[in-house]
Amino acid sequence: MSELPRRIVSQLRRFLGNRRRARRANAKLTFTLGLDSTRMSSNGSRKLPSLKGHTLDISKTGMGLVVPAIRIAEHYLTGEDRRLRVKLELPTGPVEMLMVPVRYESLEEDQTESGYVIGARITEMSDTDRAHFEEYIGQLLGKQPAHEKIPQAKHSQPNASGT
Repeated sequence: MSELPRRIVSQLRRFLGNRRRARRANAKLTFTLGLDSTRMSSNGSRKLPSLKGHTLDISKTGMGLVVPAIRIAEHYLTGEDRRLRVKLELPTGPVEMLMVPVRYESLEEDQTESGYVIGARITEMSDTDRAHFEEYIGQLLGKQPAHEKIPQAKHSQPNASGT
């Protein structure tokens, strides 16, 4: 999709409203992003280049990622069948996940920073990292995570006779 249609869609989203399913929280967290690759070198390891960036917003199902470039080497971050490996720095420690980009747009030139915003959906995360991630999002949204909700017991007040 060329840049003009992408901008038109972005403006329509702002005008018509947001149709995202999961509640998003504004959060500026740093991350390191790399391409998920199964290609390995002869010694069994391969270090692919990475980019550093920050989040624009996050939800339980995805994030808005702000990056300085739309490519790593010759590989587009939003190419077909592309998977991104993201290490997100939460205040409680890093979490890692695999993500699939679903859209991107260039940051407007009149904004304070340049680069691109990539909308990405979370596809894989360890159970431990997911628990930390969802707990953090719950705090941002002003709710406790479901596993921490404990019903309050009703305490009966003693009556005047002490019973």
